[in-house]
Amino acid sequence: MHPTCLNASIRRQDRVMNEDDARELLRHGEYGFLAMQAEEGGGYGLPLTYAWDAERNAIYIHCAPEGRKLRCLAAEPRVSFCIVGRTHILPEQFTTEYQSLLLFGRATAELDEEERMHALELILQKHCAHIVETGRKFAAASFHRTRAIRIDIEAWSAKTKKAKPHA
Repeated sequence: MHPTCLNASIRRQDRVMNEDDARELLRHGEYGFLAMQAEEGGGYGLPLTYAWDAERNAIYIHCAPEGRKLRCLAAEPRVSFCIVGRTHILPEQFTTEYQSLLLFGRATAELDEEERMHALELILQKHCAHIVETGRKFAAASFHRTRAIRIDIEAWSAKTKKAKPHA
């Protein structure tokens, strides 16, 4: 990633995740939480699947052609996207092992048809690789009722915690 790394601002420096591990989490994470500014004020967040475009250093999500998410992003394109990796609650130690990556960026839903199809292809490759041809047919048939959103990554931070063995 080339955007600004905010790891230096993390209070617990012993939990900072290095950039290589952050990239792996970004590449393989199952979903993330998109945090936006709600139209009426306050926050609005949603769990969403995504795909990372490493060349563009952006993530793509897909959605319906209208709705609250698009209205929020039109009013305020600055967002954050949090990806949670492996977690393991350790009740006897009163702690949790975890991985998390927080991305900050700008979202745009005004993508041309070529980029929209590129976004859907990335999502298919990541989440449906074993049936990608079927997925392409589905994407082509439903293209008219699908939007894609690109979030250009401007900054990131990542944390991980591995608990010490319980004695």
